[in-house]
Amino acid sequence: MSPSTDHGGNPPVPDSALSAADKTTLRDALAQLHDDLGQARKTLGSSLHEAELKEANARLVVAALRADAIAETALEHLSELARSAYRDTLTGTPNRLLMRDHLDSAIALARREHGHFAVFFIDFDHFRQINRMLGHAVGDEVLRLGAQRLGSVIRATDTLSRQGGDEFLALISQLHGPEDAARVARKMLAALAQPAEVAGHRLALSASIGIAIYPEDGTDAASLMEHADAAMYTSKSACPGSFRFFHGRGTSSPSAAENTPTTAPVSESSNHDQLREANAQLVIAALRAQTHEEQLLEAQQQQTKFVAMVAHELRHPLTPLKLAADMLASQDGHDHASTERLQGIITQQVSHLSRVIGDLLDGTCIHAGKLVLRRKPVDMVAVLRQSCENCQPLLTRRQQTLRLALPPGRVEFNGDPVRLNQIFGNLLDNASKYTPKGGEIALELVVRGDALEITVSDTGIGIAPDALEAIFGLFVQHERGAAFAQGGIGIGLAVVRELVQAHGGTVVVHSAGANMGSRFIVTLPNLASNDAVLSG
Repeated sequence: MSPSTDHGGNPPVPDSALSAADKTTLRDALAQLHDDLGQARKTLGSSLHEAELKEANARLVVAALRADAIAETALEHLSELARSAYRDTLTGTPNRLLMRDHLDSAIALARREHGHFAVFFIDFDHFRQINRMLGHAVGDEVLRLGAQRLGSVIRATDTLSRQGGDEFLALISQLHGPEDAARVARKMLAALAQPAEVAGHRLALSASIGIAIYPEDGTDAASLMEHADAAMYTSKSACPGSFRFFHGRGTSSPSAAENTPTTAPVSESSNHDQLREANAQLVIAALRAQTHEEQLLEAQQQQTKFVAMVAHELRHPLTPLKLAADMLASQDGHDHASTERLQGIITQQVSHLSRVIGDLLDGTCIHAGKLVLRRKPVDMVAVLRQSCENCQPLLTRRQQTLRLALPPGRVEFNGDPVRLNQIFGNLLDNASKYTPKGGEIALELVVRGDALEITVSDTGIGIAPDALEAIFGLFVQHERGAAFAQGGIGIGLAVVRELVQAHGGTVVVHSAGANMGSRFIVTLPNLASNDAVLSG
């Protein structure tokens, strides 16, 4: 393959998203920001006179601007890293990391709806000869052409991913039976078989395909990929250019007539047994190498997710902090009630910023990729009201109506109040962002037995059916919503999912389609539990 790609078709894994100089600059800026915020909090903790109020406001404005610049720098590096971390540079198809995420989502959906899907392992036939005889440049063009042809026969809701070298993986969703998978496999082989001319060479493309069906052939991503690979290997050994289904240990059902003799001389049988044993050992070694590479890629993904979430959290409190600081600057010093309310907002957001910066400055925490939940008994009604109050200036500016449906009295929950506020602040901000002016947003809390169900709904642009499954993925932005994203890179909902799961809960999304609004439902177990750790 081309020198710029590794065996998996992916760019070399970077040691870090930031250079050493960038790290030093960022660390110094964060330390200064930490000092500014500490001084501002100390000032806010005392009774405020007009001069002190102006001084605290000035410190907060400077700290907010500095935090915004730091967040921008981190997000720029993350955007660059994301472009190379989730796409194969040669074919433009999703790489192993993104395919693994799609597989996990497909498994969760199929388990919930008792559905079926298929995993195809596709390996081009005679590709080594093309590379050896015609050169790697021609080989790269063949891979691009093959990827285009394979992708042309699958639906938008399916996924084609380059796994390494000339190997591809396809996720075919929403199957009614094995015959659907067989139909897709035949279309793939027919598309590849069309006459091809690459760099002046007339070539005949073919591939061997192995198919594993969920849940019959596996209930986790690793098993499905391994069984599809085994079926592909059997297909290539017996009848290249065909497809087979996986059925049990190393066996599969043929998809084409095999013109092999039913018996063989004793000496040939012995040689065949030795070859099969050697080939089996090679397959085992290849699978182990693949597993090791996946573990390294997963470690990189964990680091990227953690830095992305911390950068997002650093930016999240800035809007209410800036608005409150601006309002403080224009306040009449005699309006004590308004001053106290704004002081409360600023104090809470400064506390959040200080906590995030503390996580960033803790090198051990960054290396481990973990954020700690600090659980304590909280009133969920108060938490939700606080989230709404923080988002109200944005809703007012966008001329949107917020409707609350909260039970009377307290609703106890054992959780981290800062992280809970982050969850519902993100959901409300997301609803507002994708709802046009004059729209309505609703937040409802219902106690159902031993669970709390919180719903954030809107009358916005809605979510297309093919985007629902991946909406909580990191860096995911649907094309139709790009005009509303306001410069975001698709982190907020990923943060929501991680924090909800860290609290032992689940979050799902429903939408009837374009312009039909959306509903995000967070379900939290209403049970006491010990402190939990969120892996980033």
